[in-house]
Amino acid sequence: RDRGAVWVAVRIPDGHVSAHANHSRITTFPLENGTTSISSKSFERLSDPRVEVVYAHDVVDVARRKGYFTGRDEEFRFADAYAPIDFGAARFCEARVWSFFNGLCGGMDAWLDHAKGKDLAKRLPLSVKPDRKVSVADLMAAKRDHFDGTELDMRRDAGAGPFGLPYRWRPLTFEHEGKTYLNERATATQQTGFSYVAQMRRWLPSPIGGILWFGVDDAATSVYMPISCGITRVPSSLAVGNGDLLAFSDTSAFWTFNKVANFAYLRYDRMSADVRRVQQELETKFLGQVAAIDAAALALHEKDPSRARELLTDRASAVAAETVGRWEELFRYLLVKYMDGNVKKERGGRFERNEWGFPKPPDHPGYPDSWKRRVVEDAGERLLHPK
Repeated sequence: RDRGAVWVAVRIPDGHVSAHANHSRITTFPLENGTTSISSKSFERLSDPRVEVVYAHDVVDVARRKGYFTGRDEEFRFADAYAPIDFGAARFCEARVWSFFNGLCGGMDAWLDHAKGKDLAKRLPLSVKPDRKVSVADLMAAKRDHFDGTELDMRRDAGAGPFGLPYRWRPLTFEHEGKTYLNERATATQQTGFSYVAQMRRWLPSPIGGILWFGVDDAATSVYMPISCGITRVPSSLAVGNGDLLAFSDTSAFWTFNKVANFAYLRYDRMSADVRRVQQELETKFLGQVAAIDAAALALHEKDPSRARELLTDRASAVAAETVGRWEELFRYLLVKYMDGNVKKERGGRFERNEWGFPKPPDHPGYPDSWKRRVVEDAGERLLHPK
């Protein structure tokens, strides 16, 4: 009743990365002089420059009053007191952190059982040192993860359907014959409204140095657009009010990206490759243009900062318009190519026609053997064709 929140924040070491996925991950942390502070300040900062920690002054006291913690101060573990780990927290939350770390550094198999909820005691480290310098593109890729290539890969079981769909519609758990089962909760998910990578470059003036690489809807089927933090107006297709969950809009980026995503879910094994091709085309282009935009904006900023912000604003609007327009083209292309479960023939980026100008007969890719086997096991007697 007397608290809005209790909290702790730990500075991640230089050269490390950390991640959180809807669950507290900070366990032990150094307290001032090894005891809880009784200061009236809202936080305490340790004087040791090698490790920086800030925390609510009564973070331990509140846990004691609530009965969440009864040990000595130096034994206090924040996450254990306020968000105890259980199977759901490990499988639905920590597993995403594990997968992020796994994509950036080796040795993460040691924590796979924890990610699967089998070994709750072996907690993931708060941070890890990547094997390489992490780029903006690396973080974009991490947000598109479906546990690809791991034991938790969502494309491997019957739930993926015949076309390797790495998504499971809600709810997260389901009952069958008295037992509870789960659907994996990957990083990329259909219910994402938006996601972003915040790039902060302190050596540049603030309006130029900050870029929000912003994507609408499911990260796996979206495009990260560079939106400078110095813009003075939001691109029209991204503006609030231009989309409504109950009213389709031709001018809303939200609906354009949802059209592509929801259509791609129907034949994900093939359509996702087409989506990635255009996705990479646009993002590679935008990433390659950053240096030139920086130089132009910086030159204007030195003369008139307002003109630099106007340049960045116009740039954001142009990027959003280009991206949404290209994504609308992609939707039309996918509809033509994959209509009715067939696949139109292409050559040189154009659909092929026969000598009379009509479409060449499409391909009929059918179903993979793994799916045929499951159908036969389920309904083979009824579907068996007599010799």
